[in-house]
Amino acid sequence: MDLENPAFVEEVRAFTRDTLPETTRAKVLNGKLPDRDERTFWQRALVAKGWGAPAWPVAFGGTGWDVVRRHVFDEILAEEGAPNPPVFGMGMLAPVLMKFGSDAQKARFLPRILTMEDFWCQGFSEPEAGSDLASLKTRAERDGDHWRINGHKIWTTLAHVADWMFALVRTSQEDAKQKGLSIVLIDMRTPGITVRPIITMDGEHEVNEVFLDDVRIPAGNIIGEPGQGWTQARYLLSLERTGIARIGQSKREIARLKAFAARQRTPSGSLLEDSQFARRIARLEIALLALELTTLRMLGAMKAGDAPGPEANLLKIRGSELQQAITEAMLDAAGLHGFAYDPHAWSDGTHESPYGAPETSALAGAYFNTRKVSIYGGSNEIQRNILARTLGL
Repeated sequence: MDLENPAFVEEVRAFTRDTLPETTRAKVLNGKLPDRDERTFWQRALVAKGWGAPAWPVAFGGTGWDVVRRHVFDEILAEEGAPNPPVFGMGMLAPVLMKFGSDAQKARFLPRILTMEDFWCQGFSEPEAGSDLASLKTRAERDGDHWRINGHKIWTTLAHVADWMFALVRTSQEDAKQKGLSIVLIDMRTPGITVRPIITMDGEHEVNEVFLDDVRIPAGNIIGEPGQGWTQARYLLSLERTGIARIGQSKREIARLKAFAARQRTPSGSLLEDSQFARRIARLEIALLALELTTLRMLGAMKAGDAPGPEANLLKIRGSELQQAITEAMLDAAGLHGFAYDPHAWSDGTHESPYGAPETSALAGAYFNTRKVSIYGGSNEIQRNILARTLGL
């Protein structure tokens, strides 16, 4: 926490509590997905406050905060149950556009990303190209003043509500497969795009398959020069993996776990007082503290001008494992009540469920959904291989 400026901490906390609708906050705190309207309302409230783009340069509407203050800001919002920022547009595409995009692309897309007038999805993974992303087969061929795209993307989060997709595609065949890749910007209303839902284990429609059949996009919708996509993608993925740690969210969920365990009765008192369960919580808190200190060390290096290095891979591994361990502990604390999962309990803006108490009706869904965090952004097994190579092992 920003001990040097406690007034800032209290200002952010008070603004969030005064502005964020309680129905949205309740959804987030219970592991359910806010809809696009709820996300848009919150993002525009932050923009009106001047906090809409904490990581952006001031020239593009950012706050000018250093990396440590941005970390504190994100942590408070997570603790208070605010929706995650529009990660694909705000946290991934925007930095790539700022670094590699043309002036025309920056002028056109960045203001609409900021206000969520345009909602973006990320078209990277394919059925045979997940962690080995350079093996992708989606092709873009030059056709006069357009690119013609054919291919198949999968696990495309929120493609069914997105206006645009930034996609990694193959624009040429090279001996080194990474050299023939480019990032292109695709209007999701373009003819030839088919989006098919993938319903996940928790009953949610969050991810999709996207089929692209002779989709034509303007030649100006490629970022940088053809063939620069692998460099751009590596830059983007380093930002994604750093964000997956989600320290503020884990702090919030551990506090929720402790409060929940204190209400669960055992023959000798509460579950929180049970020595074995208390040790389990202590291990989670120690792991989170170590993760936060590692994050702060990396942020300090970034503040001094260094780019994220292998630490980003480490944060991804430990952060995702910690999130999974917390949801496992919460489900174990609920006991038999954790089986009473109702995927529709929050769909109408309430938390009424005929199958169980409000605080347990979404636990199993959160557990199922969190299984994915050790896979997306590059599976943890691949991240360990990268770290091993970096260390010369």
